[in-house]
Amino acid sequence: MRFFGIQLFFTTLLINLLLCPGYVFSQSVSNSDSIAVLHEKQLSDSVSKQRDVRDIAAQLIPLKILQRKPDSIKIRPGKLFFAGWPALGYTIQTGVTALFTLNTSFLTGDSKSTNLSAINIAPERSIYNQQVILPLEFNIWSKDNKYNFLGDWRYYRYPSYTYGLGGYSSLSNADLVDYSYSRIYQQVLKRLTQNFYEGIGYALDYHWDIHATGNKTDFRQYNDSAVKTISSGMFINIEYDSRHNTNNPQGGMFADIVFRPNLTVLGSDNNWQSLQVDFRKYIRFPKNSRNILAIWNYDWFTFGNKVPYLDLPSTGWDTYSNLGRGYIQGRLRGPSLIYFESEYRISLMKNGLLGAVVFANAQSVSEYSSNKFETITPAAGAGIRTKINKFSNVNFAIDYAVGTGGSQGLFFNICEVF
Repeated sequence: MRFFGIQLFFTTLLINLLLCPGYVFSQSVSNSDSIAVLHEKQLSDSVSKQRDVRDIAAQLIPLKILQRKPDSIKIRPGKLFFAGWPALGYTIQTGVTALFTLNTSFLTGDSKSTNLSAINIAPERSIYNQQVILPLEFNIWSKDNKYNFLGDWRYYRYPSYTYGLGGYSSLSNADLVDYSYSRIYQQVLKRLTQNFYEGIGYALDYHWDIHATGNKTDFRQYNDSAVKTISSGMFINIEYDSRHNTNNPQGGMFADIVFRPNLTVLGSDNNWQSLQVDFRKYIRFPKNSRNILAIWNYDWFTFGNKVPYLDLPSTGWDTYSNLGRGYIQGRLRGPSLIYFESEYRISLMKNGLLGAVVFANAQSVSEYSSNKFETITPAAGAGIRTKINKFSNVNFAIDYAVGTGGSQGLFFNICEVF
């Protein structure tokens, strides 16, 4: 989740420390930690030499509940680990927002051969914009990682802005669109070899009660006064993942290719297809340091009959809403999207408590009439990292990014952006 402005972080951090002592916390189930991190050496430093915010809080606040036993987590199949995270913040999309994240993590097999499974519920309610977000996500690994069950179920009541189609749109093109939205994404992946997986699944994007304020906008002309749209289809994908810890990868590579045919026989308004390619590489640079050079390429193409406007590739509408730091969600939209980002992650302290990043990204959407890529929209920024949980290597991230056309802002994250 991307946050803009000032979040009451330290207050909610203390609440989380008091409510959830000793629990493994992760951003979302799709970013849940591989338990292998508990066995992984981080250079020459063991976990016992690392420090996180709970360690610091225990030094500053004389509460027994904050004190840790010797640095180990006794985790076994069937044992549940809970983590709650209440917060009050401000996002570009939602305004002042109240939210609460509840994460439940568990193992279905031995920790040496089975990744940590997780279920995440993170309801949000904007105070002024009448927006409601109710997501339920899960990432469940079977024993020995033979199967991976993925789910992303959401309900949105989501008045928000769109800015037109193609790379030549501007902030002055803002058009308020009010709608309700339900998403059901369900996948199952089977392991082929150690790091290769193949899978199938079902995808539904259902928008209804669609209303726009503008009269002569790209949305009005494209949407043709439709008050609801349905995209219903299948997932077919192949994946390679050699990362040990997806919260904060210290090396490895991730590559995922997802083909989605939407079919009228499954209830879709039209027969259309999408192809998503997600590639991420993590390089330790220099080799004898804790610093990481991270590279991300995300490509999103659509084909076939008319794609519903709200289902077109768009800034910030990737799975984790992290694409395009420096721009508001939905800033660019078109039939296809290409995105590149590079980030250099620097360890500022030997104990791992603080870090910093510098990053740059560039995105391009194709024009609606020609489907050609004619513009490139760049952004760049820097940020700081604070270790929240040293066992799962989870950081709290604060980034400031600047784009073109006066676009800029602060973006908050739990875990790394990618």
